[in-house]
Amino acid sequence: MTAPRTRAGASKISALRRRSRAACVLATALVALVAAACGSAGAGAARPSASTASAASSASSPSCLASALDPSAKLAGVPVDVSPAPGTDTADPQTQISFLGVPVAQIQAVSVVGQSSGQHSGSLVAYSQGDGASFVPDKPFEPGEQVAVHAVIGASAGGTPVSFGFRVDTPYSTAGVKEFPNPTAAPADYQSFDTLPGVQAPILTVTAPDRDPSAGDIFTTTSSGPGRYGPLIYTPQGQLVWFDQLSGGLTAEDLNLQSYEGQSDLTFWQGKVLSLGFGQGEDIVMNSGYKTVATVKGGNGLQADLHEFQIAPNEVAYVTAYNPIHCDLASAQGPSDGVILDAVIEEIDMKTGLVRWEWHSLDHVRATDSETSPPKSSPWDWFHLNSIDPESNGDLFISARNTWAGYQIQGGTGQILWTLGGLDSSFKMGPGTKTWWQHDGRILADGEVTFFDDGSSQPEEYQSRAVRIALDFKTHEARLVSAYTHSSPPLLAASQGNMQTLSNGNVVVNYGGIPETSEYSKDGSLLFDGHLSYTMTSYRGYRFPWSGHPASPPAVVANLNNTRLETIVHMSWNGATGVSSWRVLAGKSSQSTQPQTTVRSTGFESSTILLKSYGYVTVEALDSGGQVLGTSQTVAVKSYAASFPTGRRSG
Repeated sequence: MTAPRTRAGASKISALRRRSRAACVLATALVALVAAACGSAGAGAARPSASTASAASSASSPSCLASALDPSAKLAGVPVDVSPAPGTDTADPQTQISFLGVPVAQIQAVSVVGQSSGQHSGSLVAYSQGDGASFVPDKPFEPGEQVAVHAVIGASAGGTPVSFGFRVDTPYSTAGVKEFPNPTAAPADYQSFDTLPGVQAPILTVTAPDRDPSAGDIFTTTSSGPGRYGPLIYTPQGQLVWFDQLSGGLTAEDLNLQSYEGQSDLTFWQGKVLSLGFGQGEDIVMNSGYKTVATVKGGNGLQADLHEFQIAPNEVAYVTAYNPIHCDLASAQGPSDGVILDAVIEEIDMKTGLVRWEWHSLDHVRATDSETSPPKSSPWDWFHLNSIDPESNGDLFISARNTWAGYQIQGGTGQILWTLGGLDSSFKMGPGTKTWWQHDGRILADGEVTFFDDGSSQPEEYQSRAVRIALDFKTHEARLVSAYTHSSPPLLAASQGNMQTLSNGNVVVNYGGIPETSEYSKDGSLLFDGHLSYTMTSYRGYRFPWSGHPASPPAVVANLNNTRLETIVHMSWNGATGVSSWRVLAGKSSQSTQPQTTVRSTGFESSTILLKSYGYVTVEALDSGGQVLGTSQTVAVKSYAASFPTGRRSG
């Protein structure tokens, strides 16, 4: 990690094209996780794999900084977009060859030849959408080699011959890169339940009562720092609705609600967050019963990254991926034997897992546009892609944290239509429109743009903001429409965060590295405010109306009290939203349980005491009309002593 450099005045920086830029730095241990979106290199040095050892040990790395920027992925003379993009230097050795735009029957005579690896046999596999196919080679390409592709596009008679080429990159292994530390959270920061042994759910503290109940529940995650990780749903009153506590070192990010196969489903990323500032994992789609209905993995040798997972119509997904590659960075005032993080967008067929289309940041944006400097001995996170917003016409709007800019990308060609902010803005930035280290770029239905403007790491502002910006395409000017800040206390997030615009115009803001979620009215009035422990992080936060009916049954545990004359019963149903009360059934045997009492649901976990000792207990979750929503298993009642953790005395 490079040390921060002193920044000169704005005019001097502009004149020097900001070649001396502040490197993104890790904060204190309290917010060590913020670098998950900060883009700085971690403490653990990665080890090159055997296949890249020769390149790593050479005097310089391969060239990867494009001399001709912003190539088109569209082939001349045919309605087909391809990836790898023609002329790119960033194709992974395990890449597919994607042909998008015509049915598979019109893709013929595909020939793929590597300069070193020779002719590649493979399979031409159609996309489930019927508009193209990927040629999947039977073996990987060789790092650094040139590849030539030939095909015929069109009907069997009179098709159009096409050809293009690309170069294969030299991957940098992340096998030795450490993950972010995961210390134990303070007991005051989490809640535990008798019915969910081992679960430690973060506490949501509500500091401003909800004034917009129609906005729904709070959706967020906790990760990359103290505490247990997993996706979380809370009521606006701070009551836990659902926590999927992950194990095996897995982290969850970006719990969202999206449409998949006509249903509103939960979506989130899970995997491992590397200290380099990106994730390696997969994206999950769950139905209202909390059953996984789809899993989306990265393709072309890359793993899905944590920063974005967007489902578009026809079961198409857009995901971020990060591709660490060896690269000669001398032209960017970096080491000739450098390593760079190439930020990647993958358009994936959710049914087949094929990559329909792929976009690489190094092909389209100058690395010298970065607001960070190349480090001497660790990968350079020059771009740091952190959001993808698919538009209805097929274009994409993305946010790059480390260039301080958003980019509108033309669907298919991949070329940049316009840039908002950064060193090469297409718009004159009006007062208050400039962003620093921003996240979560979105284009609203009226064409206005929103960002979560972190403004920090290095600090450039006194507070983080959520901003709404209007664009005038005639005068090429950007104008600040509104900005939302957290006034008490002022919050300056070192990383992460998002801005959700609700249908009524209200705005939900999550401060990411500071796990605060707030809702504001159009005029900036605070409608809701709550936070997890400030030692944690949340990446993003949303509000959605949610109805969950878990496929698994309610949980119940019961034990005798210390007199052995009464039975204590605890009951919960992780993820259920409609439980109004609980009916408790008990008996001397598992076959003889009878209704004993009905008690009001008092939170995530409810409890009651039966004024008699029983051998077995069952509970039924009831809705407000008394209908049974779910029935637990019948469980044996424990003794009083057995209800305590091992080693604890019963008194």
